[in-house]
Amino acid sequence: MKIIYNHIIPFGDYAAINLFGIIFCQADVKATKSLIQHELIHTAQMREMLYVGFYLWYIVEWLVRIPMKGNAYFNISFEREAYLHMYEANYLLKRKHFKWMKYIRRRKKR
Repeated sequence: MKIIYNHIIPFGDYAAINLFGIIFCQADVKATKSLIQHELIHTAQMREMLYVGFYLWYIVEWLVRIPMKGNAYFNISFEREAYLHMYEANYLLKRKHFKWMKYIRRRKKR
């Protein structure tokens, strides 16, 4: 996976962003194994949705979740899967296609 360090992309407070399988990191961010794993999970999600579908779904889901309680970004199904499994080194070897769909439903309150 190609990693590009720069001062422009990603915007805001994000450490990294995956655009079509290329990771763009803030210049002062270290690409840890867990960060790379998180972005590799996104690459798997992108491939199974033919890239454009991933970005369309991501935007729509984010817009739907804005008025909901909690942070819209952290409640996006793609992000929920990636954050939950970013510390599992072998996750992508056992991951089933479209696993992110399991995370579409809102989290239950505890």
